[in-house]
Amino acid sequence: MTEILLLVLKLAVVTLIVAIGMGSTPADLGYLWRRPGLALRSFLAMYVLVPLAALLLVTTLPLSVGVKAALLVLAASAGAPLLPRKLSKFSGGSYVVSLVVASSLLAIVFVPAWVAFLGRQFGFDTEVGPGVVAKVMGIAFLLPLGIGMLIRALWPKFSERIADRMIALVGATLTIIGVALLATHWEILLQVRWRGIAALLALMLIALAIGHFLGGPDPDDRTALALACATRHVGIAVLVATAFPGPRTVVLLAVYVLTSAAVSIPYLRWRRTRPRPSVGRIGRSH
Repeated sequence: MTEILLLVLKLAVVTLIVAIGMGSTPADLGYLWRRPGLALRSFLAMYVLVPLAALLLVTTLPLSVGVKAALLVLAASAGAPLLPRKLSKFSGGSYVVSLVVASSLLAIVFVPAWVAFLGRQFGFDTEVGPGVVAKVMGIAFLLPLGIGMLIRALWPKFSERIADRMIALVGATLTIIGVALLATHWEILLQVRWRGIAALLALMLIALAIGHFLGGPDPDDRTALALACATRHVGIAVLVATAFPGPRTVVLLAVYVLTSAAVSIPYLRWRRTRPRPSVGRIGRSH
């Protein structure tokens, strides 16, 4: 049952990336690279500060090996393919798409480096090479993104009409999968206990704070980067989880899905109440 749920999860993420491509343009992809200051802060937050926060939690809190492994998996799984779904009714269009693409490409280098470092620090025999990550990103991200953008180029009106519906449907599917994984392995919650849940919540809150304060003066960029830091790449997380001991690590990622929602949803509601620029980027024509 777990294998089937994980397969559906992977297919859902691929479908989400196709939908993102259908709602994106080539100009969106280069947005971040034209703003080196914002790019540097974004990558520093996602690939350095958030993993360091997870490392600090693991080394200071009395957690079980399974929870430590889950935190380390999340720390190494930067990338934010779910970000456009979370911000689809808020803001950040070009920055969000560019950040998703750039972070996924950088994962090819940073994910293996973090996995090797964390494995040495905690005595885990782990190996996730750049080639493996590149293959995963190519199949699970770059290919479906390209397919989505091709569909948009051929049928622009159809793409604009259906992309948001696809994103919403996939979002609901991912939530159902997370709940199903927890229902199938409910006994893991008893083993994680309150310390494990608190550690995951703490990591999400710290990640939000890091992104919020490094996002710069634009409130849309702040919100997008905060959620990018708190949103880990599910596909990479599943890949990395297989490199750490204990099959329950993958299932613990379902706990992350729920804790992430518990943190990001109130944050988004709070951000909606803040003053915003008169012209947002989502839905803006290019």
